[in-house]
Amino acid sequence: MSTHAKRERLLFADLLEATGPDAPTLCEGWTTRDLAAHVVVRERRPDAAGGVLVKQLAPRLGRVMAEYTDKPYEELIQLIRTGPPRFSPFSLKQIDEMANIVEFYVHTEDVRRAQPDWTPRELDPVFQDALWSRLERTARLTGRGAPTGLVLRRPDGRTAVAHRGTPVVTVTGEPSELLMFVLGRQRVADVQLEGDKDAVAKMQVAKELGI
Repeated sequence: MSTHAKRERLLFADLLEATGPDAPTLCEGWTTRDLAAHVVVRERRPDAAGGVLVKQLAPRLGRVMAEYTDKPYEELIQLIRTGPPRFSPFSLKQIDEMANIVEFYVHTEDVRRAQPDWTPRELDPVFQDALWSRLERTARLTGRGAPTGLVLRRPDGRTAVAHRGTPVVTVTGEPSELLMFVLGRQRVADVQLEGDKDAVAKMQVAKELGI
């Protein structure tokens, strides 16, 4: 059976192919070509991918990203479709599902929602539950930079505390939209915010909530 991560991977590759290499994305300063290169480097060049978190590796990441960005766009898409090489931890089904379900969902939306004619995508409840499971486990990490207290709430009332503090802002939405919100895509996330007026305003424009 195909995993959610594998399905999102293939959807992402198909979308990259359909939009072409120069389409805008929600990742500031990145076209679809840049985003494709980022995904490939993350999976295939662990020696450089750590530059996202480790400052000392940032120059190496920059060089490797430039190398992959220069590759033919069709080659990048094929590398995404075929997945990571056998020696990569991402090649293991369980790790792929754990590490990539959010990665590919969010980057697919980064492309979709940057286009002027985008429309909301309906997600099945099983997939929403899978996204919620990941969000629950990483809520404190994704919300650690929030400017106020932050509680994430599903429409059915289930909650996850992303950041302790006062005043508290409660963000309500489907797990898919909550993920977009906490990962810096507040502008396009279909959520409702409740709380102190000033705190809500700060939360809506915060550039970095966490990772």
